[in-house]
Amino acid sequence: MKKNVGSIDRIIRIVAAIVFSALYLMNIITGTLGIVLVVLAFIFAATSLVSFCPLYAMFGMSTCSIEEKKA
Repeated sequence: MKKNVGSIDRIIRIVAAIVFSALYLMNIITGTLGIVLVVLAFIFAATSLVSFCPLYAMFGMSTCSIEEKKA
């Protein structure tokens, strides 16, 4: 897998995952929307940890800088 998620994108994904999880755990958002947000939080966390997003690859996108691609 070629890296296609940059540093800023990774930070945004982690913050979003934390916020979505917190909203669900504090019962602010429940039901179907809560479950969808938890799944999305898991996906955001996983893609930020491996620095690869399948949707970015499918559309030929990358948020990596030139220096990040070399590493």
